[in-house]
Amino acid sequence: MITTDIIIIGAGPTGLFTVFEAGLLKLKCHLIDALPQAGGQCSEIYPKKPIYDIPAFPEVLAGDLVDNLMEQIKAFEPGFTLGERADTIDKQEDGTFIVTTNKGTQHKAPVVAIAGGLGSFEPRKPPIPNIADFEDKGVAYIIRDPEVYRDKKVVIAGGGDSALDWSIFLTDVASEVTLVHRRNDFRGALDSVEKVAALSKSGKINLITEAEVKEIQGSTSVESLTIKHKTEGEFSLETDCFIPLFGLLPKLGPIADWGLEIEKNAIKVNNALDYQTNIEGIYAIGDVNTYPGKLKLILCGFHEATLMCQSAYKRINPGKKYVMKYTTVGGVTGFDGSKKFAKKEQVLNIKDL
Repeated sequence: MITTDIIIIGAGPTGLFTVFEAGLLKLKCHLIDALPQAGGQCSEIYPKKPIYDIPAFPEVLAGDLVDNLMEQIKAFEPGFTLGERADTIDKQEDGTFIVTTNKGTQHKAPVVAIAGGLGSFEPRKPPIPNIADFEDKGVAYIIRDPEVYRDKKVVIAGGGDSALDWSIFLTDVASEVTLVHRRNDFRGALDSVEKVAALSKSGKINLITEAEVKEIQGSTSVESLTIKHKTEGEFSLETDCFIPLFGLLPKLGPIADWGLEIEKNAIKVNNALDYQTNIEGIYAIGDVNTYPGKLKLILCGFHEATLMCQSAYKRINPGKKYVMKYTTVGGVTGFDGSKKFAKKEQVLNIKDL
């Protein structure tokens, strides 16, 4: 049995950052994830997608963000159980928890942090009769490597952030980018909408609104699409690739059976204090949780992880007072005592201000 201070279910960005915050408090962590590698969606679904709302990074690829987080937590030597799904949580008489995976691996800790993102995912597929015939033959629901589309004609369908962001990104990769959306209005960020409009005006994106893809033609791979426009009727559009980006359907999976309070496919937590669930000692952070005013952003997950770790420290060390120190003062000390990320100590006296 694997024993640790905090079991983290989910090795996405929020789960990884939890290791860092816990490490500052001298708490050991072990992460469990059904995926074969750490990083969650950022590694599995869109490693090459740029992210724009991480502080101090005007732009960072999702995969690079994961690499940076892994480097940041290296000093704290977390454990990983990857390629296994957390199936059950059993609370013991002494208040600790045993988490068992689908492969029978058991983990024991006084604190469990669920950072499972939105759970497992299935793509929302458009109702095109023959679309399954062209999957992996020009049709894709997720862009993992944009270089696949180098110098190719690409048609993207959708009106959300993914459709907008990838349309913008692929203008520097594909030979031709077409964005098809069934309405004139988009659901994405205003900045992205404005960029797409500007690229359309300059001829770098072929923007077709009030239209839908109705059929796919091709012999062994995608060759053309039938587009049905609201006023212009049906017409054919030649392309090499068709990427419908209508989002992913999340499923909580086994999490829904753990006795936690669930609301709209998310775990309810006490955000006024420490993001604890209705079961004392089990926390939920990141996209997997819900509370009034919740925003599903990576940076919000980082904030939740920080406060959760402070509460976890008190649970693990009852009666022991912890004085928070800034990493800019003492640096980051690994469990072996080495200053792996140490910075020159700088103490500023109030009299110096």
